[in-house]
Amino acid sequence: MKIHFKLSPYAYPMIFFALVIFVGAFLLHMDFSLAKGPISWVDALFTATSATCVTGLIVVDTGTFFTRIGQIIILSLIQIGGLGIMTITSLIFYLWSRRISLTDRIAVGQGLLHDPTFSLGSFLIKVAVMTFVIEGMGSILLYLYLGGKIDYFSALFHSISAFCNAGFSLYSDSLVQFRSDVWLNFIIMSLIILGGLGFSVLQELYYYIPSRLKGKRIRLSWHTRVVLSTTFFLIIGGGLFIFLAEYFANNLHYSFKEKFLLSIFQSVTCRTAGFNTVSIEHLTNVSLFIMILLMFIGGAPGSCAGGIKVTTFRTILAYARSQIFIKGKQAVIGNFAVKEEDLNKAIVLFIFAFGIILLAVMLLNITEGGDVPHVFTKGLFLEVLFEATSAFGTVGLSTGLTPHLSFAGKLIIITLMFIGRLGPILFLSFVQHVQEEPRFFWPEENILIG
Repeated sequence: MKIHFKLSPYAYPMIFFALVIFVGAFLLHMDFSLAKGPISWVDALFTATSATCVTGLIVVDTGTFFTRIGQIIILSLIQIGGLGIMTITSLIFYLWSRRISLTDRIAVGQGLLHDPTFSLGSFLIKVAVMTFVIEGMGSILLYLYLGGKIDYFSALFHSISAFCNAGFSLYSDSLVQFRSDVWLNFIIMSLIILGGLGFSVLQELYYYIPSRLKGKRIRLSWHTRVVLSTTFFLIIGGGLFIFLAEYFANNLHYSFKEKFLLSIFQSVTCRTAGFNTVSIEHLTNVSLFIMILLMFIGGAPGSCAGGIKVTTFRTILAYARSQIFIKGKQAVIGNFAVKEEDLNKAIVLFIFAFGIILLAVMLLNITEGGDVPHVFTKGLFLEVLFEATSAFGTVGLSTGLTPHLSFAGKLIIITLMFIGRLGPILFLSFVQHVQEEPRFFWPEENILIG
């Protein structure tokens, strides 16, 4: 008797991402990729995972440890991770045969658009063209502005890394040396924000802005308005809290302008780019706490960013408001109420993500200091929480713990980055896809709450 095993459409992105990561790790382990001696397999796997999952956490310095070939491999992994494996493979299938399977349509549609009913072929071409145009323009602006201080490869590397929200830098201090450079900060922040909005939002803005300039009265979709307003709120609110925390602490001997600029930049990069213009370990605990919240939220659905996404965050807020202030009413955002199905999905996603991070924090506390009394590991818990949230949110910011992780600790972070990049909702969808529908319902009963 033959056993037919059929993979769920949701399994394909996991398989492709895993294959790319392993191939990348193999190439990074080769001598032609290394400028400073050998690299362990776990460090090569860590770097490949961080690049493919566009995270930015590093265990070795990218600019000095790897050769130009190694840096090109890392850049290629970042680009593949940013666009998404299923996006690239489906685009290849489309250009090759002009026919795309329903499996590819479902897998890509769930990852790229809030509305899965779309013309996949033309959309994928627009995604690729839009990505390359933005990255190309960003690299040209960086190259021209820095006026020969960097070569074009470095400009292209940082442009792709910024748009894909990867956070990899060829500088050992990331972008700390540019903390007071307004225009460079603006270019990098713009690329990060564009990469974190989502391809469907970018496509809509591409048609909306010229139409408005011509005086046409058109209106953005509800999804786009929610993404833009929530993104703006988080950037300004996060930047303000970080600025106040650092301004009154006065532990950074920077000018008012530098503190203001680094506060806004850190608020932007937390969602979820990984560049930094200040040493993260020098920030106050209040700033680190705000950054953890921003990293947990992340960017928009279908974007290069990770986290639970801004739409999930906005939905949870709307639900809390409806239960606290307007009991029994719908979760309303703007002029529309969130569908019950989407509301349930947001709540489950929030719980799942929160649980994953808590589990990782517990395991990391065991692997990185479980046999040491608390009096000798003060501050480790916050560093571990920051590291775990950064990995899950595919951010790449670190207080300095990453290079010192144990073998087991690196494997935990690798797993977090993998789950965070593909999105916990993808894992939940995969599990739900293989589940059987219940054939009966249990009787309900009241239970005391609170």
